[in-house]
Amino acid sequence: MLMRKRRWTAGAAAQTGFDVLDARLPAAEAARTLLRKAFPDHWSFLLGELALYSFVVLVLTGSWLTLFFSPGSATSRYAGSYAPLRGLLMTQAYSSTLRISFDVRGGLLMRQMHHWSALIFVAAISVHMLRIFFTGAFRKPREVNWMIGVVLLFTALLEGFCGYSLPDDLLSGTGLRTANSIVLSIPVIGTYLAFFAWGGPFPGRVFNDRLYILHVLFVPGLLIALITVHLVLVFYLKHTQWGGPGRVNRNVVGRPLFPHFTAKSTGLLLLVFATIAALSALVQINPVWLYGPYVADQVSTDAQPDWYVGFLEGALRLMPPWETRAAGHTVMWNVLVPALLLPGVLMMLLLCYPVFERWVTGDRAEHHLCDRPRDRPVRTGFGVAGIIAYTVLLVAGGNDVVALTFRVSVNTLTWIFRIGFVVLPVLAFAVTKRLCLALQAREKRRLRVGAETGDVVQSVYGAIEPRHVPVAGDRLYHFLVRDLPVPLPPPEADVPRTTRLRAALGRWYYGRRVELPATPEQHQHVTEALAEPERRTS
Repeated sequence: MLMRKRRWTAGAAAQTGFDVLDARLPAAEAARTLLRKAFPDHWSFLLGELALYSFVVLVLTGSWLTLFFSPGSATSRYAGSYAPLRGLLMTQAYSSTLRISFDVRGGLLMRQMHHWSALIFVAAISVHMLRIFFTGAFRKPREVNWMIGVVLLFTALLEGFCGYSLPDDLLSGTGLRTANSIVLSIPVIGTYLAFFAWGGPFPGRVFNDRLYILHVLFVPGLLIALITVHLVLVFYLKHTQWGGPGRVNRNVVGRPLFPHFTAKSTGLLLLVFATIAALSALVQINPVWLYGPYVADQVSTDAQPDWYVGFLEGALRLMPPWETRAAGHTVMWNVLVPALLLPGVLMMLLLCYPVFERWVTGDRAEHHLCDRPRDRPVRTGFGVAGIIAYTVLLVAGGNDVVALTFRVSVNTLTWIFRIGFVVLPVLAFAVTKRLCLALQAREKRRLRVGAETGDVVQSVYGAIEPRHVPVAGDRLYHFLVRDLPVPLPPPEADVPRTTRLRAALGRWYYGRRVELPATPEQHQHVTEALAEPERRTS
């Protein structure tokens, strides 16, 4: 009786507390709306969750590692468990990394989980952004969320580089030497910035401590803030969805947040945690004890950074040795362009692309249905060209390894990569655009003659032909429901140049398309499916 009374009292207290809260705040209404929010079912929508849950593993393992890691630059003779390095002079940062790896129970597993989750985090964000780009999910009203995602991606790159550089081994120290050269390449103020950041000439005595604070405090705080704002906007703006019967621009068809989506998402969290733990237990990564402590006048071959900054390494290796001397200053274009201007231009292009495409199309409507990449040939071509350019730079970052493996001259290989960086993206764009138009033409043929069944029939005249049947309803929906802007008409001769440029870009973007045959009734259904949702009044 006593236990029952306590339980009833606790339940009554909880109910009373909720009633008091609901009387002053819309708690019940907000909870009902939140828990019934629909989330579409498609594997591509899990990429963002994959990034989120790998970040959770990052925070948990990173918090654990901070209890044992020391970022100090003071040197001492190593006397730990790893015999091959005993007696070597090394910093506290490298010594504590070895201690975590060999003397702390579970330390090596935690180090590797932290590293693997960092790689998966950046990879998941990158693929998630590609999905958003190719499907047009950055259009109104999600332009700001796209920009937050771009800033989040580059912040994740910075956080990864900071963590990668902390152990002060020979490999990470070489990366810091490169970072010091990049800062020095900034015209006029570069030497002052480098002296301030490193506390003197490289390698300095304070940079590792400052890098540690940046890695465990400022950048993670910025990441958490960006992720929070991103998730709030996802909830507020509602999720995009793939078109299909019943899925229109004015609704979201999917599972409610609770209990269906919550259960599935919790399963994904456990799966991500288990996969990272299995990778960390079975696959070695970043064995810093094999590299040895960093010494400023030493560097080894086969020294490449993690893949997400490998494109910068490749750009540095491909850039010709151009320098300019003026007014007593030397502008090092061979470092400034690939290491600072290239990522800066890339970030600005990604940030501004939604605004640019909206300017070209003149489209001001809201879009909640995903585009099929084949329906947007130019945008898809841009995306594939960017992937190819990134791949060329990434492979070029290991040109010494490629040259050694295939017995090719490094100079010859460098020129091959330089030509490939210019030519291959252009070819990839042209081929991708042509393939997208060909896929549209194939769909047009299927709508006219029907889909092949695999059966062959013979007519009364002896002709043998494949049997066709009308396209199924769901496929018909995918073919016809596509939101393609109409290019602007050719402008008059006396209009401003920007108007003529906008019209020319619009014709280039959407002038070449394959019009699909549809009945008046189907046109009406397409118009209804693409109708803009009602505007929020509150």
